[in-house]
Amino acid sequence: MNKFKTWIGAMRLRTLPLSLSGIIVGSALAGLLGQWDSWIFLAAMSTTVLFQILSNLANDLGDSQKGTDNEHRVGPARAVQSGEISLLEMKRGVIVFVVLSCISAAGLIYLSLPNLTNNLLMFYGLLALLSVLAAMLYTLGKSAYGYSGLGDIMVFLFFGFVSVLGVFSLYGLTFEWLTVLPAITIGSWSAAVLNLNNMRDVSNDEASGKRTMVVKMGYQRAKYYHVTLLFLGFISWLWFILVIGAVSWSFLPEIALLPTFFIPVHLKYVFSAPEPRVLDSELKKLAFMTFFSALLFAISLLIIH
Repeated sequence: MNKFKTWIGAMRLRTLPLSLSGIIVGSALAGLLGQWDSWIFLAAMSTTVLFQILSNLANDLGDSQKGTDNEHRVGPARAVQSGEISLLEMKRGVIVFVVLSCISAAGLIYLSLPNLTNNLLMFYGLLALLSVLAAMLYTLGKSAYGYSGLGDIMVFLFFGFVSVLGVFSLYGLTFEWLTVLPAITIGSWSAAVLNLNNMRDVSNDEASGKRTMVVKMGYQRAKYYHVTLLFLGFISWLWFILVIGAVSWSFLPEIALLPTFFIPVHLKYVFSAPEPRVLDSELKKLAFMTFFSALLFAISLLIIH
């Protein structure tokens, strides 16, 4: 039972709502256009969850191997660092979730076959492989991109554009420029969550040679970068919600703006934080702001239709 709890902890389930936000928005938009498919939605959710758990386990393994997870680390204890899961066990865990992720992605593509051209089929097959690699190579390997400041860009692309636009096309819909707005929002806010995490860990990351964006630009400048990410996400979200409201002839989608009232309170806390380590409590709040914005948007469309 203790080992099971350790594995659940290593999976970092609190990160899952953030990873699901793009899938929820992209699927809700497909439903608005009359292309809803419950099986595709469930398979997309399953695939996203498995990719995120794979990433979390790989990060636990990679940061431990590189010495970034040590006694100076802030935040929840890592499984390998604490010794509760051995390196070999974690490697096996990573392999298991690589397999599960690939199976789920293959199932998702199979369910979407009637909606895909041959070119799109090849594209999604390649995208699935890239997603597996992206999940693993954030901290694993000599060229781990999380150690060279590329994590923010990858999170922006995969949590935003790949998630929103990717699932939208699986329902058999062609590209719509309007989908770019929520993709920017989810991507920006997800990158903001990562930036907050890296702000919290800036001292230990710098000492361990992990050159995150925060380490490169410095802790104080990272605060203004954080404002930029949140502001960009909010402007895109506001624009998107107003357009959807006008198209649907309803003010109901505007309830999806309610969670964003948290942003000023959050930024006040970030700028007044006496030390980086106290930012840990804001990570979950920012992730849930993103998730509930997506969820309320989906609910509003469900009520309208």
